[in-house]
Amino acid sequence: MSDYATAHPEVLAFLSKRRSHPSKTMTGPGPDDETLQKLLSIASRVPDHGKLAPWRFVIYPPEKTPAIGQKLLEIAERREGPLDEARRDQELTRFTRAPVVIGVISSAAIHPKIPVWEQELSAGAVCMNMVSAAAASGFASQWLSEWFAFDEEAAQYLGCAEGERFAGFIHIGTPTLPPTERARPELSEIVSYWTERQA
Repeated sequence: MSDYATAHPEVLAFLSKRRSHPSKTMTGPGPDDETLQKLLSIASRVPDHGKLAPWRFVIYPPEKTPAIGQKLLEIAERREGPLDEARRDQELTRFTRAPVVIGVISSAAIHPKIPVWEQELSAGAVCMNMVSAAAASGFASQWLSEWFAFDEEAAQYLGCAEGERFAGFIHIGTPTLPPTERARPELSEIVSYWTERQA
């Protein structure tokens, strides 16, 4: 029997307990370059109808992240007017809370055979693979979007080209607190068995 077909109960046990960590509770170190390359490779192993790879990654160097915060603050204040101190600090630290931040960009486009929706789902799977791989490597991880993922000026500043959009930003670091569990939906509320509907 191939390794692919072999049961891995330890993986199931890990997935049953995986939790996101708030980026504001992360510290260094984050993954080194070699580990980061492995995480990116694992993130790319997702269903991808047509082998389009309709997504890509942007890595934000730590030395550049304070400048990103300044730009986001500038855009936010242009949109909303002067912000209070708490909100200013929130914008300034968007990309400095975790030692590693990776943008996942969806480049889904009209295709004669592959629906755009399937391409976008593939980008979401990339994000989920990334946070799971980071957690399996012993790091804290969180998948976030926030307003700047949907603001055209901010998204372009952060790396989007025309026609692209952010699937999210993956924050990776070392946890300072144990993750807290949260309520999960009851299976009885979200699972049904199909029955044929009468016309």
